[in-house]
Amino acid sequence: MAFLSTITAWITNVGLNVLVALIILLISFRIINTVSKRISVKLAASDKLDETLTKALCNVATIALKVLVVVCLIGYLGIETSGISAVIASLGVCVGLAVNGTLSNLAGGAMILITRPFKVGDYISAQGYDGTVEEILICSTKILTVDNKVVYLPNSALSTGTIVNFSEKELRRVDLDFSVAGNDPVKVRDLLLNICAQEALVLNDPAPFARITDFGAGNGTKITLRAWCKSADYWDTYFALLDSAQKAFETEHIVVPFNQLDVHIKNS
Repeated sequence: MAFLSTITAWITNVGLNVLVALIILLISFRIINTVSKRISVKLAASDKLDETLTKALCNVATIALKVLVVVCLIGYLGIETSGISAVIASLGVCVGLAVNGTLSNLAGGAMILITRPFKVGDYISAQGYDGTVEEILICSTKILTVDNKVVYLPNSALSTGTIVNFSEKELRRVDLDFSVAGNDPVKVRDLLLNICAQEALVLNDPAPFARITDFGAGNGTKITLRAWCKSADYWDTYFALLDSAQKAFETEHIVVPFNQLDVHIKNS
């Protein structure tokens, strides 16, 4: 009977408070996530605010509010925060060593937001991956590759590594190399420049460039074509020029050399 009385008293006094705390925790987290998402969407839709900075600040605010809710509930349950602070102080060194990588990523994220090597929507190449930046988080950056893969890159590596931003400049140059054999190189050069003149995506300023750049050993003469286009039209221009060149070569009977292997069979 004494045991049942103890259990009943604990459920009445402590268990009920724990249950209420859990309910408040779940409701609070749900409200924080919903409000944060709505605010982030509204701020992202505004032309006056930077999408990269607003998303990062919303993520930081969400985490800070959740931590505040947890601390308040600890006080609600009657747990002395002074005792908790003493325990945290004694474990500070261990925690610091354990989250060393996380702190580096956090500092890297701050550096990215300050130096701004890229922003949300830019197409970048970093750490062996190419993709469009979807979100800059506190410790990592989320990019979407062209084959619809989501990659999370650590901010510490991004802040100290090499980043190629393909979207920062308005214009990009398309470089194509063509090998021809048995044809007049000047004719091929004029043909490539004519293709650029007929392609709507190719810009006239800077003007397209086509010149002989190498005499390949056994692979004919290499002619390089360089054409400028808008960064957003790079791949469309790239493939359009290849398709047009292939059709023009067939029409004008331009010979494209291929590697050949001669096999000689000797009778014993």
